[in-house]
Amino acid sequence: MADDTTTPDADATAVQTPAVPEKLQQTVEITNAGPCKKHVKVTIDRAAINTRMDEKFSDLMVKTPAHIPGFRPGKAPKKIVQKKFYKEIAGEVRTEVLMASLEQLADEADLSPLSPPELDPAGVVIPEDENTPLVYEFNIEVRPEFDLPDYKGLKLRRPVYEFTDADVKKEGNKLLEQYGTIVPKDGPAAMDDIIVSDITIKDGETELNKVADVRLRVEKKLALEDGVAEDFGKVMTGAKAGDTRTVDITLANELTNDNLRGKKVQAVFEIKDVKTVRLPELTPDVLQEFGVRTPDQFNELVRTRLERYLEYLQRNVARAEVLKVLAGNQSFELPQDLLKKQIRKTLARRVMEMRSSGMNDEEIAGRRRLLEQDAVRSTAAALKEHFVLQKIAEQEKLEIEDADIDAEIDAIADRTNDSPRKVKARLEREDLIEALATELLERRALELVLQSATYDDYTFNPMKEMDEEGVATVDASATDEQITPAAG
Repeated sequence: MADDTTTPDADATAVQTPAVPEKLQQTVEITNAGPCKKHVKVTIDRAAINTRMDEKFSDLMVKTPAHIPGFRPGKAPKKIVQKKFYKEIAGEVRTEVLMASLEQLADEADLSPLSPPELDPAGVVIPEDENTPLVYEFNIEVRPEFDLPDYKGLKLRRPVYEFTDADVKKEGNKLLEQYGTIVPKDGPAAMDDIIVSDITIKDGETELNKVADVRLRVEKKLALEDGVAEDFGKVMTGAKAGDTRTVDITLANELTNDNLRGKKVQAVFEIKDVKTVRLPELTPDVLQEFGVRTPDQFNELVRTRLERYLEYLQRNVARAEVLKVLAGNQSFELPQDLLKKQIRKTLARRVMEMRSSGMNDEEIAGRRRLLEQDAVRSTAAALKEHFVLQKIAEQEKLEIEDADIDAEIDAIADRTNDSPRKVKARLEREDLIEALATELLERRALELVLQSATYDDYTFNPMKEMDEEGVATVDASATDEQITPAAG
C-alpha cells in the first residue's frame, strides 16, 4: 500500500495554490447624504472575522513561541497569545477584511463614485466581543442620478466652413512666427505685434502690483496669473513707444481674498517699444521643422490643421447641443466642495481635448489659464457634459483599451511632429494618461450619438473664432493674492 505522507523535501517543493477568499457576508445600507453624495453603512458578519483571527493566532503560536516567556515552542495557551498579540492581529485582520469588503462593495453596490470614500481605515475597530459584527460607515461623492432620454436620431446644429487660400496663408504665417525674427516696428502696434511695457495695476488709487519690461504679444485677450484683460488687443492696437494705455482687468473668481474675487481693476501700460515678427522664408531647413519638403506640402499641412480645428469646434458645439437636448430638463445640483475637488481632473480633460485637436503649447497655455481663473464655473459646465457622455458610454458598454490610448498618442505625435515616445513621456509627466482615456471614451460616446443624428448646417468662420480665442499670457500677477489651488 502506498504511503500517503509527504516527506519534508517533497513538501518544500510542492506548488501551493492560494485559497480563494470566501465572500464576506455583509449587509449594505446606502442613503442620500446631499447632492452627489451617499452615506454607506456596511455591517460585516462576525464569522469571517473570527475565522481569520483564529487562523492568525494559531499560526502565531507555532511560528513565534519565543515571544511568550516561560512556555516551550507551540505550548503557550491560546488565551495568553490572544491577550498579548490581540491589537497586532486585529489590525492585520481589519486591513484584510476592510479591503475585501470595499472590493466586494465596488462589485455589488449601485454606486458611481467620483472620488475615493471619505473613510479613515485606522478609525475602523474590530469589537473584542466575538459575537459583535464589524460596522463601518463613510460618505462618498457620486455622479448625479438622472434619467437619460433617447439619444438616437437627435436633430442638431452643426457649424460648417470651407477654408480659403487666404485662411491657409494667415494660419501658415502664425505657424512660421516661431521661426521668425523679432525686429523693431516703424509704426503703431497691430494685432500679433509685440509690445514691451511697464505695467502698474491699480484698484482705484491703491497700487496692487508693478511689473517692469514685460514683453507681450498683442492678442484679443491678456491672461495674467490671476486676472484677464478682455479688451487688451482693442486697447493696444495703435499704441506707439511712449504711449500710456489703460486696460480693465477682471480678477479671478478663485482668489483667496473675498474682496478681490471677480473685481475689475485697472492696468496702466507704459509702452516702451513696439516690435513685429519678420517671417522666415520657406527654406528647406524651415520646411524640415514641419516634416515637409515643399511649400505646397506645408500649405496642405496648414489646411489639415485648420480642418482639425473645425472638427474640434464641431465637437464642442455638438457636446453643448447634446447636453441641451439630453440634460436640458435635468437638475444637476453640484455642491461647491465637489466642484473644487474635480477642478484638476476637468482641466486635465480639457487640455487633452486641445492636444488631440492639434493645438500647440502656447495656444493651450492661454486657454488653460482662462479656465483656471473661473475654474468652478467652467468645471460645472464640463462635469454636466461628462456625466451625460459617461452614462451613454455605460449604457452602450463602451470601453477604452490600451491599444486605443497608444493609437491616440501616435495621432497626437503625428499632429505635433513629435515622436510617440516623447508625447507619451510628456503625458505621463503631466499626469494626463487617465485624462486621455476619459477624453477618448467621451469622444466615442459622442460619436455614437452623432452617427444617428440629423443636422441643420450653418456657416461659421472658425478663423474668426481663432482670433476671438487668441490669448496672450504673462507670468505675472495683478495682485499679491493667491488663487485657490485645484484639488485632485
